[in-house]
Amino acid sequence: QVQLVESGGGLVQAGGSLRLSCAASGRTSSSYTMGWFRQVPGKEREFVTAISGSGRATYYADSVKGRFTISRDKAKNTVYLQMNSLEPEDTAVYYCAADVNRVIVYTTSDKYEYWGQGTQVTVSS
Repeated sequence: QVQLVESGGGLVQAGGSLRLSCAASGRTSSSYTMGWFRQVPGKEREFVTAISGSGRATYYADSVKGRFTISRDKAKNTVYLQMNSLEPEDTAVYYCAADVNRVIVYTTSDKYEYWGQGTQVTVSS
């Protein structure tokens, strides 16, 4: 079992920045894939970014490429999402997720077994 707790969400003006954190506990192996997804009411959860277990490979949705950065601190069992140049379209609940069963990094939510409770990010125009 893995427990994930997100923090760092909030309200920010367009063009601003936020950093989300996702702290893992339980089965705290640092060798599994971690991802961030987001969801707005009435829409499906969408992939934002993911990082491989080694931390050497990262993947981004086209909509956030160049603005968001994922990183991980293995010693702290924590994954971060640095979000810069935020846009109103980035408003959503952000979830971190863990895929503990696969080496290949997937960008679909069905491949992730563990999820955090979500943190709200609101970007005002």
